[in-house]
Amino acid sequence: MKHATFCFFDSLKDFFVREKKDKPIRITFQGRQSVKHLIESLHVPHTDVGRIFVNGGEVDFSYLVEDEDRVFVYPPENGQPPKSTDDQSAFQEKPGFVLDNHLGRLARYLRMLGFDVLYRNDYQDAELAQIAASGDRILLTRDRGLLMRKAIKTGYCIRNKDPNKQLAEVVERFDLRGEYELFQRCLICNHPLESIAKEDIIERLQPLTKKYYHDFRICPQCDRIYWKGSHYKRMESFLKKVMGQSK
Repeated sequence: MKHATFCFFDSLKDFFVREKKDKPIRITFQGRQSVKHLIESLHVPHTDVGRIFVNGGEVDFSYLVEDEDRVFVYPPENGQPPKSTDDQSAFQEKPGFVLDNHLGRLARYLRMLGFDVLYRNDYQDAELAQIAASGDRILLTRDRGLLMRKAIKTGYCIRNKDPNKQLAEVVERFDLRGEYELFQRCLICNHPLESIAKEDIIERLQPLTKKYYHDFRICPQCDRIYWKGSHYKRMESFLKKVMGQSK
């Protein structure tokens, strides 16, 4: 039997109960075990890991843990990709996301900020993993087990249950404050919006909308119309507040 001591820092402590947050974790294992496998055996997804140090030297996920190793595990710095299992992980200049079935409100918020977000309420885990792996998208989920799938290169385990706090959390983790463009995508289908002349849709507008609003956008995919009404102003205020409070 072999033994190793693991210490987790900063946001990685969120994965442990209060009694274990600030204590080294000593584990017992047999044979040749990679540091990635042992980290995930403690229910910490590889997608949330940034840098790993063993006995003072930095290693990658392929490192084989030796008897009595001391392992220090850190999260990625905000805005940086996690440690990759194949050293090919890198976020797009403006990241795209895929969200699991329980994050519908967060998906709408991110689309409001102009981010490319895939979301359906009937995605299966295998489908989410395939989309994240093949489309260079960041998988957002509260399911640690899903993030531990080998195919997942970039992802993040959402800590909060409240959608408003979830948005602030994602903005902070991926440093999105300088990336957003308000109301550039359809909130329903994610397609980029296009400007449209008022006279081209005049018959579809309610009387007060016709009278008071003049700037309209349309989704060329699902035909939904958007304009800067009272709801727009409320959401604009909310989103700007979140972006400002996420520092």
